[in-house]
Amino acid sequence: MAKMKIISVQLPQGLIKAMDQLVKQGVYPNRSEIIRTAIRELLKKELYQFETEERSTPEYIMK
Repeated sequence: MAKMKIISVQLPQGLIKAMDQLVKQGVYPNRSEIIRTAIRELLKKELYQFETEERSTPEYIMK
């Protein structure tokens, strides 16, 4: 696993409660994993859009 760095974010209480519910249900092991998954998906979507506009095949699609 890649070396992790700690960052600090402020989130509305509603999002925190929703994340805690997913952790309690066992969908995710912790809040950090939820946030990592969400960011990963956002980056894939945004980068795919950007790379498609440039007419290149995104590297992560080849994997």
